[in-house]
Amino acid sequence: MKKLIKFAMVGLLLVMAACTDLDLEPRSSTTAAVLFNDEAAYRAFLARIYSGIAVTGQQGPAGNADISSLDEGFSNYLRQFWQLQELPTEEAVIGWGDEGIQDLHGHVWTTANQFVRATYYRIFFQVSQANEFLRETTDAKLDARNVSASTREDIKAFRAEARFLRALSYWHGIDMFGDIPFYTEDSPVGSDPPAQADRATVFNFLDSELKTIEADMVAPGQNEYGRADRGALWMLQAKLYLNAEVYAGANRYTDCISACKKIIDSGAYSLEDNYQHLFLADNDRSNEIIFPIVFDGLSTQTWGGTTYLVHAPLGGSMDPALYGVNSAWFGLRTTASFVDLFSDLTGATDERAIFYTDGQTKDINAIGNFGDGYAVPKYSNVTSEGQAGADLNHPDTDFPMFRLADAYLMYAEAVLRNGQGGDANTATGYINELRQRAYNGASGNINANELTLDFILDERSRELYWEGHRRTDLIRYDRFTDNGIWPWKGGVKEGKLTGAFRDLYPIPASEILANPKLEQNFGY
Repeated sequence: MKKLIKFAMVGLLLVMAACTDLDLEPRSSTTAAVLFNDEAAYRAFLARIYSGIAVTGQQGPAGNADISSLDEGFSNYLRQFWQLQELPTEEAVIGWGDEGIQDLHGHVWTTANQFVRATYYRIFFQVSQANEFLRETTDAKLDARNVSASTREDIKAFRAEARFLRALSYWHGIDMFGDIPFYTEDSPVGSDPPAQADRATVFNFLDSELKTIEADMVAPGQNEYGRADRGALWMLQAKLYLNAEVYAGANRYTDCISACKKIIDSGAYSLEDNYQHLFLADNDRSNEIIFPIVFDGLSTQTWGGTTYLVHAPLGGSMDPALYGVNSAWFGLRTTASFVDLFSDLTGATDERAIFYTDGQTKDINAIGNFGDGYAVPKYSNVTSEGQAGADLNHPDTDFPMFRLADAYLMYAEAVLRNGQGGDANTATGYINELRQRAYNGASGNINANELTLDFILDERSRELYWEGHRRTDLIRYDRFTDNGIWPWKGGVKEGKLTGAFRDLYPIPASEILANPKLEQNFGY
């Protein structure tokens, strides 16, 4: 898959000016009739949908961008998803002065914020790609092209994966933006812009869609590395059900437990022995990662993704060569509030606390000063055997979108929220497996009485920090805006409460202008 994703389906991709405008011309004169003369094109088209989360254009690391009007590096799906999930929380700050970046810490973003806009565009670019793939793989079109029986059997799984990837992006859409434009492969191309669907409607669609495609997804652990399998689908279901009260006002904790049990009981996934190995250049070896976003230093080059997550936390006295790269970007650090989550009165060391402190202060007096705040070199372009990746600019390190530890944590939280079908002792056992790894088998265990919702929120941060979960978690706990304070939230050193309307990002002003069917989120 690391080689597969370098192919680009130029002829069928849409260039989004207004990202949900369905009346757009292809970038290339290549037609579907010509393109699909080669049956390998179906696999390559699917690869292009996967790569839409990792890369930014037809060339890499920059040039011939998918989306105009944005800096190509800034437009990377994973980079902006990560920033919108992490920078408005206590887990991360960044020292750069790019227009709008400090507004994320300050909770003062507007409808013109370029990072919010890039995230929104990327989400719907992915939806449009998936829709086009589904249009080109109907039975009628396969019949007309005399596609072979073996390829048609592959396409059955390909279509399920494309629908999964569309569901993943629609999940990101309702999580970040609430009520969003909604359209599928059945929406006629060249029609009016799509209408806005409320959050609950899209949630219900995703619930039904994932159940429909479940049987057509490859069995857990059996797909090519980097491609989604049934385990990835169950993880997406669990994430939706855990947050269903936020998305749809519905209690779906029992369903969350059921999805987590399918993942755990499948036996296809197992915890990595060494926590840090999950974030190294050879993390493709890990059986814990259920669904990665794949990067390769030679064939998947980008200025976003893990290129960003390896370079941007380096600076000060840190030697980039120790992390398998040739430069430090003097950007990302963390706050004292996050560091304090690792305080242990017993004096034991939690190995998940991957901080660089030499020359760094714990407290942040000035966000623009890289020396303020501990650095967090969690991601590295070095293998578990100490060898640098294939390229010193662009890491081989994959991003763990879903991994088994999160299934353990979701199971435990859903049990505590009174979901049925699980039990507290099993939940405690799962959490202790994570803590035994974190503490190298010593002194980390808790008992069932210590397993509380507050503990789970903190443990999720300790286990999953910088993996794109924190904003969603804080909103589920009602701690993101008007009920939580950490350094530099609201733009002040001591932090302050912010308006609850910021639990959602605004629909970009450019989209409101382009599509008269859209209504802006409250407060913007």
